[in-house]
Amino acid sequence: MHLDEGLDFQPDFAKLNGLMPVVVQDAQSQEVLMLAYANQEALSLTQKTGLAHYYSRSRDQLWQKGESSGHIQKICEIRIDCDQDTLLYLVEQQGPACHTGRQNCFYRKVVGPQLEWSTEAGLSGETN
Repeated sequence: MHLDEGLDFQPDFAKLNGLMPVVVQDAQSQEVLMLAYANQEALSLTQKTGLAHYYSRSRDQLWQKGESSGHIQKICEIRIDCDQDTLLYLVEQQGPACHTGRQNCFYRKVVGPQLEWSTEAGLSGETN
């Protein structure tokens, strides 16, 4: 088994056609807020500005989290997994993270073949 102990930052955007999954977690509470995708440009903007930027697959464009709603994500730390093909953003979330107005995007849980509402992801009444 080869352990990658190197410290060279070499994100591998080739595996998913130029995109990389980004798990977004609240830096203080450790709550998982959302999953998004970044391309090289989105990652560069995130590193340059200190604010989370992503790539929208449905709109085929870059976007800054909270650009229109004000629910921005300030980057506290960026981590990359062992294969350098998935990012983890530890953020300071301002307002709800989900476009539905909930604090996170994981507000339903799978119970057998059905979904149930999770009480952990409250609705703030605001939309993203």
